[in-house]
Amino acid sequence: MPVLSVDLAYRRWSDLGIVLLDRTRPSDAGDALLTGPQGKPQSVESVSCEIIAWNELGHETEKENLEKAGNQFGKEADNGAGFPGNMGADSVDPEVLAEQLNSLCGARGVKVLMLDGPQAWKSRHNGLEHSRVSERQLNTPSKTGLPGIVKPATYRRFAEFCLDLYDALCRHGWRRLATCEQPGQGPERLLVESYPYAAWKSLGIKPLPSKRRAQISDLAQTFAALQAVVPLTVNRPPNHDQLQAIVGGLPGLALEEQNAAGARIVGHPPRREEGHWREGFIVLPVPPNKPLGGSLRWLN
Repeated sequence: MPVLSVDLAYRRWSDLGIVLLDRTRPSDAGDALLTGPQGKPQSVESVSCEIIAWNELGHETEKENLEKAGNQFGKEADNGAGFPGNMGADSVDPEVLAEQLNSLCGARGVKVLMLDGPQAWKSRHNGLEHSRVSERQLNTPSKTGLPGIVKPATYRRFAEFCLDLYDALCRHGWRRLATCEQPGQGPERLLVESYPYAAWKSLGIKPLPSKRRAQISDLAQTFAALQAVVPLTVNRPPNHDQLQAIVGGLPGLALEEQNAAGARIVGHPPRREEGHWREGFIVLPVPPNKPLGGSLRWLN
């Protein structure tokens, strides 16, 4: 089954990076070949990446959800794509986005949803002053502290938007990745936190520069470096947000397939504490030629 990966944004809908990732079997990829043992041709499996523009989400949405989206912003849904007429310039409402993502996942059979943003506050008892365990282990520049406290302070609005989105999706039947058991069994639909900056480093690739600083040449070079590590195809050239969603979503395929060598799990399980969600795993990809060992590294 495919995995949906989203590089989150809250200021404008057009800043969202949304990508469906799935395995492409050799027969589906034109029988792509590599040289195998003894010089014999060997089929390879690649990852297909379907880039979905923010204004294409509405095609998967029920009529009543479109109407709600229009009412939410006090506008008519007049652009033919399931969004209010100038929604690309409007701030992102987490409830509306949750409905859109849930509808898309339902239509495509997605059970693993990767989100680039914090899922919880830090636990009061994790032994750290300013951050969750996962953030400390990955040395993230932004820290999610106790409820309402973040570093830097400008990060608070984005952090609260992300937490609201996780909660909204849970009301649609999703749940945060929370156990040491391998996911992908049964009807459960999992929310998994990604972190593209660390994902690039985990794959041995120089991280993509920030969106403000990145040039077209940076996108091309970083995409080429990614393709050299993970054979993949795209339906259109990715922009900065979409490329971040691609690399952030790669470990979701391993979770979906229960691939013991395909993901690295960092942090502590999410839990309720004093009325708030705390901690949570961040999941990173692993280079195909550098497995972690016999099992996924679930950290308790």
